[in-house]
Amino acid sequence: MNVSIEYIGDKKFKANTTKSSYILDCKEITPVEYFATGIIGCTGIDLVVMAENDGYAVNNYSVKAEIERQMEVPMKFASMHIIYQFDGSFDAVKGKRYILASLESYCTTINSIRDSVKITYTIIYNGEKIADKEHIASGAGSIEMDDGFGGACCS
Repeated sequence: MNVSIEYIGDKKFKANTTKSSYILDCKEITPVEYFATGIIGCTGIDLVVMAENDGYAVNNYSVKAEIERQMEVPMKFASMHIIYQFDGSFDAVKGKRYILASLESYCTTINSIRDSVKITYTIIYNGEKIADKEHIASGAGSIEMDDGFGGACCS
């Protein structure tokens, strides 16, 4: 991947990717906000693609993030709670599996920050909360798993 930015004045940059370009207006949206929306955009598109690959559509879909930052500079993200809300014709188990596949395997941005940011998620599917403030299985703040063998398998 190759990306670049060019300063065009007035706290604006032209962002260039290999596929397209767009304007970053840092007076309106901070680079940290662009970064955060990129993170949830990455995991957000995973659900759509996985559902479409299985022949399903996702409707009334939104992804939100509640982010806490450390107080000292560089004010890194300390925690991120991602809230997925969507409707679909697949069962709730499949909906949760799509989200977990994104969080645990496919989403590059989540997997790039997972070791330093405590990540939790909530899933509201067809109006019903099917996961509430659950932790991802690995990364910062993940839940220790007891394998029954004194940690021989899951440490």
